Amino acid sequence: MGYTLVIHGGAGKITPAIMNAELEQQYTEALNTALDAGQQVLQGGGSATDAVISAIVELENNTLFNAGKGAVFTKKGLNEMDAAIMDGSNLMAGAVAGVRNIKNPIRLANEIMLHSGHVFLSGNGAAEFALNRGVEFAPDEYFFNKQRYDQWVEIRDSDFYQLDHKEDNLKGAVPNPDHKFGTVGAVAMDEQGNLAAGTSTGGMTNKRFGRIGDSPVIGSGTYANNNTCAISCTGHGEFFLRAVVAYDVSCLMEYKGLSLKEACNTVIKGKLVKMGGEGGLIAVDAKGNYDMCFNSAGMYRGMRNNQGHSEVAWFGK
Repeated sequence: MGYTLVIHGGAGKITPAIMNAELEQQYTEALNTALDAGQQVLQGGGSATDAVISAIVELENNTLFNAGKGAVFTKKGLNEMDAAIMDGSNLMAGAVAGVRNIKNPIRLANEIMLHSGHVFLSGNGAAEFALNRGVEFAPDEYFFNKQRYDQWVEIRDSDFYQLDHKEDNLKGAVPNPDHKFGTVGAVAMDEQGNLAAGTSTGGMTNKRFGRIGDSPVIGSGTYANNNTCAISCTGHGEFFLRAVVAYDVSCLMEYKGLSLKEACNTVIKGKLVKMGGEGGLIAVDAKGNYDMCFNSAGMYRGMRNNQGHSEVAWFGK
């Protein structure tokens, strides 16, 4: 059997107007570095789970993306991160929310899946578990990014929060044409035909009350099942939570017999749009078919497979 790897670095108002040659080069290199890492695992006969983690670690280590080192600032000027991983071969999953100073939250999610006896840990308890498992920590300085900090400074004294660049009032939306959702994720099918999905995010700029989005929630932002597909989402998390997007795609395949592409389009370009939700997802099924589906202007994305297919893109199809 072959392998397929798909990654994303966020979706939203990604158009030629906000990009230049230098930025395009940076995103091309960043996405290809992540693809290289994941593909190396798959080419060596490694598991889909390990490939997903390897790809996401590279994205978490790059300040272009709102995850890990590039995580945005909360209302209190902190970096709080969420992540999840799921193994489609056995439906095991690990998730973490609201953690600080964890260099690679996706690695912590994996440790939770394998060694905690639980699925979802948060806050101080998750940090305590990370210490016990020897997960790497990093100081506040590691996560400081001038651009992210300036975004926060602009709105820290208001009741607004930003989805990376989009401003939303706690009581309603404030239009802003320049926005994107910087969550990162990866899905893979390995040579054994097993599927895996992972997602990692820094959440919303100026977020309050310990807000958690869809990324670490199994079935909403992340899901994998060998019988159907592996999904990683990016977008306005509140809508993805309410629509249970990732599991919904799987259900349409399992119970209605839809193809991967049909199921993704039904949820992302149908159900979600009717709700007013914006964003997208990446997906792969047990036959190695893949989809990169979004209803926003663009989505940072890329894929590789054993047939030599390779793609990196960000604007709409």
